[in-house]
Amino acid sequence: MQLVVIVMVLALLQYFAFGILVGRARMKYNVPAPATSGDPIFERYNRVHMNTLESLVLFLPGMTIYGAYGNPNIAAALGIIWIIGRFIYLRAYVKEPGSRSLGFGLTVLPSLFLLIGGAIAAGRQLL
Repeated sequence: MQLVVIVMVLALLQYFAFGILVGRARMKYNVPAPATSGDPIFERYNRVHMNTLESLVLFLPGMTIYGAYGNPNIAAALGIIWIIGRFIYLRAYVKEPGSRSLGFGLTVLPSLFLLIGGAIAAGRQLL
């Protein structure tokens, strides 16, 4: 389970780093707080940050559940794929939002596996 915790911390640090990128974009593109719109590039960084937060809501509990009731090594490996997917998502979305599909897929598929697999593994332990 230690690997699961390490990957979860890395995912949260990635989210923190994305927030720093939003702050930098806010300054670079002159979008004063509390505005969330203005320059399109700033808006893309902001959306990546918010989309990552939305994704974390599924990913972190799924990883915890699957790590505890399924296989923690598989959970950690899927977590690394999720983190890589978020980096790809960031790069693609900032460059051209329509090209974010690969990053999205590498994020949503591990999350769904972890959630569904975790529910099945927990259910098996009930029986």
